Amino acid sequence: MAVVDYETKGHIALITLNRPEARNAINPEVSVRLADAFQNVKDNDEIRVAILTGTGSVFCAGADLGQLIPLMSGARQPENTWDERLMSEPGITGRALLRNFDVEKPVIAAINGHAIAGGMEIVQGTDIRVAVAEAKFGVQEVKWAIFPAGGSTVRLPVQLPYAKAMELLLTGDLISAKEALDYGFLNYVTEDVIGKAMEIAEKIAANGPLAVKAIRRSVKECLGKPEREALRIETEISAPVFRTEDAQEGPRAFMEKRKPAYKGR
Repeated sequence: MAVVDYETKGHIALITLNRPEARNAINPEVSVRLADAFQNVKDNDEIRVAILTGTGSVFCAGADLGQLIPLMSGARQPENTWDERLMSEPGITGRALLRNFDVEKPVIAAINGHAIAGGMEIVQGTDIRVAVAEAKFGVQEVKWAIFPAGGSTVRLPVQLPYAKAMELLLTGDLISAKEALDYGFLNYVTEDVIGKAMEIAEKIAANGPLAVKAIRRSVKECLGKPEREALRIETEISAPVFRTEDAQEGPRAFMEKRKPAYKGR
């Protein structure tokens, strides 16, 4: 396996962070490979949902402070092709963290261990989250005098209660999987994160793919908007769905008591 492994299972993409000896920390190679994996999910019409997980006992410990951050701050110069590509494509790290980049399809996080700093920021960019009971969550950048610039100051106050989000951002403290579940940050806590993630992914992949994409897009674009504007956006996004072949196939399959055969058109 490479430091980021990519495989497909039917309409599901499984992306695995595979740098357990470094707690799956994001170095330039991981950043580039992860960004490419998410780009492939977006571009491949056969993929309807993605699962992101890690190997070892940690999901992701965030940015590699010895490799990634010094390169980005100018403390060291590019030393290999991964370094060079990261520096020549300024948006690639944001794509790896799902910041300023939308795969346009559901992403499920199967969190096999601690998700800290950049690891926590990747989780914030996912749609559905399953974690082991031992996992802990938090953004600790403030402890090292750096900024959690992967979207945490924007997303965390929306995804957690405001006061708890501010506490985590300003202290660098961590919360447990149970706390994260209680706050609604997680969907499930289970020891079989891949099994649960696959179960959810298979349900999503069996649904009309255009409807799934449109529903997800509507939620994301309407979030935080005034109701009148949000309903206008919802109408614009939903109307084309009713004119698709899949929208004819779904009700027909229901009436004929059979499994629908969606084609994504």
